[in-house]
Amino acid sequence: MIKNRRAFIVGIKSYRLSIKEKKFLIRYKPWGVILFLRNIKSVKQTKNLTDSIKKIFKDKNYPILIDQEGGRVNRLSNIISFDNLTSEYFGNLYEKDKMKLDIIYRLFIDKTSHLLKLIGANINTVPVLDLRIKGSSNIIGDRSFSNKVNTVSKMGDLCIKLFHENSIGTIIKHIPGHGLAKVDSHNFTPIVSKSPKYLKKNDFSVFKKKDCFFAMTGHVIYKNIDKLNTATHSKKVINHIRNIIGFKNILISDDLSMKSLKESMKENTVKSFKAGCNIVLHCNSNFAEMKSVAENSPLISSFIIKKTSQFYKILR
Repeated sequence: MIKNRRAFIVGIKSYRLSIKEKKFLIRYKPWGVILFLRNIKSVKQTKNLTDSIKKIFKDKNYPILIDQEGGRVNRLSNIISFDNLTSEYFGNLYEKDKMKLDIIYRLFIDKTSHLLKLIGANINTVPVLDLRIKGSSNIIGDRSFSNKVNTVSKMGDLCIKLFHENSIGTIIKHIPGHGLAKVDSHNFTPIVSKSPKYLKKNDFSVFKKKDCFFAMTGHVIYKNIDKLNTATHSKKVINHIRNIIGFKNILISDDLSMKSLKESMKENTVKSFKAGCNIVLHCNSNFAEMKSVAENSPLISSFIIKKTSQFYKILR
């Protein structure tokens, strides 16, 4: 059922699948589909959309992803507001009142999971494990739990555990750490100049020992490891992710249409796989770009099949 898919994830344009998109999904068989605000008008409409996608693949567990962090990254805002419930808010609670955190955060994740299941989504691209660094780009900002390594790591563990208990997969991001980036990788290429020793002790360390099926790369250059390539395109950085951080599960690229990556869509796709990403992500629903990603993505490997099957076991 899983094995004939290709190793990429795409976004779609609107509230329902177009005929063109349906044909695309049938032909290219992406590993998963990601939802955005543009796809979500109501619970019923979104469930119809996700049902129509799952029907194509004859798979009730087909991976449907969503960025539902709370705070300003809230794809469910047409249904409910989570504006004040930022990761920073929960990180502060962890530091000040763990009993209150346990009640409120559990409630937040239980209700978020309930909504995601109502609309047919089964993977949330959280937790954000980037440190909040003073003077860095605000693209992370209050999406980070804290500037403290221990707080971010412990909140990450709790986030993953609670979502898994609710049958929702999670994706740690943006591995190996976006916190030091002084520019927004949606628009520019961040370059981090800290030493590997510093990074290993700080930004990289929060991603260690995370019981998570998936991780998403950051489009960041760590110039003392690889001065030319972002993490997504760097064999050296992905070697750090695998061997120093120790992440052994499915590695997904961040969105290939972000401006941090400077090559053609074909090249961005090919370089991601060559560097060691298992699956690539394309979000903006531009059809020509989607086609290029699809045509340059291999069939999923036995490793992806095995790990996807493990992920399916938490779904119920």
